[in-house]
Amino acid sequence: MTSAEQVSRLLALVPYLQRHTDADVDTTAATFGVTGKQLLADLKVLWYCGLPGGLPGDLIEIDFDAIDAGRIRLSNADYLARPMRFSPDEALSLVVALRAVGELVGDDQGDAVASALAKLEAAAGVSALPKVAVAGGEAEVRDVLTAAIDAAETVEFDYTDAGLQPSHPEVSPVRLLVRDGIGYLQAWNAERGDWRTYRLDRIVAIQRTGRRAAVVAEPPVFDPGWFERSASAREITLVLEPGSRWLAEYIPVQAVTELADGVELDLLVADPAWLRALILRLGPALRELRPAEAADSARAAAAEALAAYRAG
Repeated sequence: MTSAEQVSRLLALVPYLQRHTDADVDTTAATFGVTGKQLLADLKVLWYCGLPGGLPGDLIEIDFDAIDAGRIRLSNADYLARPMRFSPDEALSLVVALRAVGELVGDDQGDAVASALAKLEAAAGVSALPKVAVAGGEAEVRDVLTAAIDAAETVEFDYTDAGLQPSHPEVSPVRLLVRDGIGYLQAWNAERGDWRTYRLDRIVAIQRTGRRAAVVAEPPVFDPGWFERSASAREITLVLEPGSRWLAEYIPVQAVTELADGVELDLLVADPAWLRALILRLGPALRELRPAEAADSARAAAAEALAAYRAG
């Protein structure tokens, strides 16, 4: 049991005990799905909780003599008369996250997400939100992956990576995730003998193979630092005119260096197509790019567009 689980339970336990002023130990433990031993441990933690100051009058009071008789009597906790509620910002964040999850899950899970979302929006009054857009690929792709994960079965599909290189892997799918508005598949690639992460919107022509998925350990953690650890992430430095300082607030950057006549941004790039589009958008505002060869694709695209314009 984690500390987070215990804190969540304690925040609900105090209002419960205030409503049930002479609660039965066994009934309370059953209500919260814990053993009597765990409930006693929770109460001992509550005994040291209270308002700032830590003086006897500031702390929650528990009659431990009554506990020996199977009863729970709690006092001096009027400031926790009801379970903790989400703040507006917390509720909004959860609504947005649920909407993003709803873009990826199958029909069964989708009904549960929709139900939870409706209840949360009604309780928090945050229904008037823009639609959440997730680059989650085709619904058919997600449905096949969900079914294959449930059946512990491998899948094969056509895939185009960030460098526009095609492949046709057969993998053991494990998990669908969302990170920064993009849907991903975590899967074990037996041919590579390693875990791989695939963008869902780059998967096409997917099918289940009928072969059993490999039994492997848990995939690597897909936390906010996953991109920095990615083998495809490439360090890029942009030197910009002063008027393009806004870019540092618009895209994730590793470092910002203020120059006398501009600004220097260090960032990680895994998608050459994204970098090409950024360079073309910046135009003359981009004074220098390091390494210089990272701009080759953008130069070629600009030359091709110019030639087409002149020919037209």
